[in-house]
Amino acid sequence: MNRIPTTPAPSGLRLSAGPLVLAGLIVLAAMSRLLPHPPNFSPVEAVALFGGAYFASRAWAFAVPLAAMLLSDLALAATLGGDYAGYFGSTGMALVYACIVAITAIGLNLRGRVSGGRVLGYSLVGSVLFFVVTNFGVFASSAAIPKTAAGLMATYAAGIPFFQWTVLGTLFYSALLFGGFALLRARVPALRAQTA
Repeated sequence: MNRIPTTPAPSGLRLSAGPLVLAGLIVLAAMSRLLPHPPNFSPVEAVALFGGAYFASRAWAFAVPLAAMLLSDLALAATLGGDYAGYFGSTGMALVYACIVAITAIGLNLRGRVSGGRVLGYSLVGSVLFFVVTNFGVFASSAAIPKTAAGLMATYAAGIPFFQWTVLGTLFYSALLFGGFALLRARVPALRAQTA
């Protein structure tokens, strides 16, 4: 029986497939912010955890989630106009992006140890971190809130209705990203080798 010789794909192409798939998933998740959704039901924490868990390069693990969120922020500003455009350069924006960096760093601890339980736990930690940091930012930057312990507690209390959506959004997008990528890796062996 004659065998038809095959030419292996250039190794550079194989190596770039994994990071491109990861980046594509993160950008798609980030751009979902353009769809109608409840307040704070977003992929912010999930894309950061996912990038930290799977990018082999630490630089890419931080850069891709930040770039994807910036791209989605620019798209939202173009779509929504004035009010959202005023968000750029604000303390609130700086704190959100600082949270992305911090949650990506937390996600680095998932490398090689991704499991349903760990993703759940890290998603909850990311949601709590986001809630604590961004609400503190509201407290610190708003002239209308008294700078007292009571003012701080009132700020956190006012944020609780939004926190439930933060948790639900993080869990939803974490399940989508981590679960979807697990299915892709099961079907595409090259992805298993590149992102292990």
